[in-house]
Amino acid sequence: MPLRWSRRAVSVFFFINGAVLASWVPHIPAVKSRHVLTDGALGLVLLSMAGGSVLALPVAGWLVGRFGSRVMTAAAGFGLCLALPLPIASPSVVLLSLSLGLLGACNGLLDVSMNAQAAEVEQRIGRPIMSSFHALFSLGGVVGALAAGRAMASGIGDAAHVSLATVVALSAVVLALPGLVSAPAMDGPAGPVVARPSGTLFALGILALLGLMAEGAMADWSAVYLHDVLGSSSAIAAIGFAAFSLAMAAGRLSGDALVGWLGPRRALRDSSAVAAVGLGLALLVGRPAMGIIGCALVGVGIANIIPILFSAAARVPGVRPGRALAAVASTGYLGFLAGPPLIGVVAEAVGLAAGLGLVSGACAIIALNASALPVNSVPGSSATTHAPDVAFSEKA
Repeated sequence: MPLRWSRRAVSVFFFINGAVLASWVPHIPAVKSRHVLTDGALGLVLLSMAGGSVLALPVAGWLVGRFGSRVMTAAAGFGLCLALPLPIASPSVVLLSLSLGLLGACNGLLDVSMNAQAAEVEQRIGRPIMSSFHALFSLGGVVGALAAGRAMASGIGDAAHVSLATVVALSAVVLALPGLVSAPAMDGPAGPVVARPSGTLFALGILALLGLMAEGAMADWSAVYLHDVLGSSSAIAAIGFAAFSLAMAAGRLSGDALVGWLGPRRALRDSSAVAAVGLGLALLVGRPAMGIIGCALVGVGIANIIPILFSAAARVPGVRPGRALAAVASTGYLGFLAGPPLIGVVAEAVGLAAGLGLVSGACAIIALNASALPVNSVPGSSATTHAPDVAFSEKA
């Protein structure tokens, strides 16, 4: 199978991942109304999806190491598509929570396995392409959300829409399956199911935690800052979030060229510095126009943090790619979950501007510690080898 077909196949899974998740999100208000949930109760129910993802990530690394990223990408792709209609069809809050937990677990498993596939294809091609895969995830989210909005505007019911989305997504998964690559067979014991990272992987995980904390915080708080603190209208506040999202998508589309030009370490350092300085200046100036510019600079600055870190993790010598990705992702997504509440606590105490200052600080820390990337993090490096999990320590 030519590598271009393998790249397209993996791209399909990234796109479908984003599209499936975006197909569910627009139906949350209807589900809230159907089950008569308060805002607090809805927050707890939605937390089950995040919990499913976090719990599945460490196990995903073991499964990818045991069965291979090709098999697990296919299984997780099918699982995610088939789980999409379950929250809509759930007749009770308990089943709704369980359905979202399953959807989150399938998403966590697909996240690790498809990134392992992407790293394998990137290694075989011999140049940076990881950012383009993550850009397709973002594009899939846009397409999925637009399709859901179109269906709702046309009077198509929730169940009918997610059923149609499931059929389309499953068809795409089936067509993409032959293009997935088979990673080299792994010798030696599989190792513990749940392990904690040490050394290089721990450093990469901390950087991923800071990057995803910044991403989650900006997604949840940027519009609130523009509206409540700077006194902008709701429309202007929405423009701020849109600027952040579009800049992130643009940054990922150009990320492969940036990494190829500057190298992973310098690309990570410079882009994180752009995010730190841009947001810092916006917070200091305190004007809506500068706030929107700051949102855009954060978006383009953090766009490639996770692609660069995931690509580097998959090439840490002596560690199976699936387990390395699971270790970094598990640590990183804690930041995505903890970031928004942390900003809220700080905002309650000393103001939202100071809370968002944590985002600027997190990006600055990433820039200052870009040297944590291993020297063989360049795709195609001959020094890259994968062996049993010697970089992992005892069971957590």
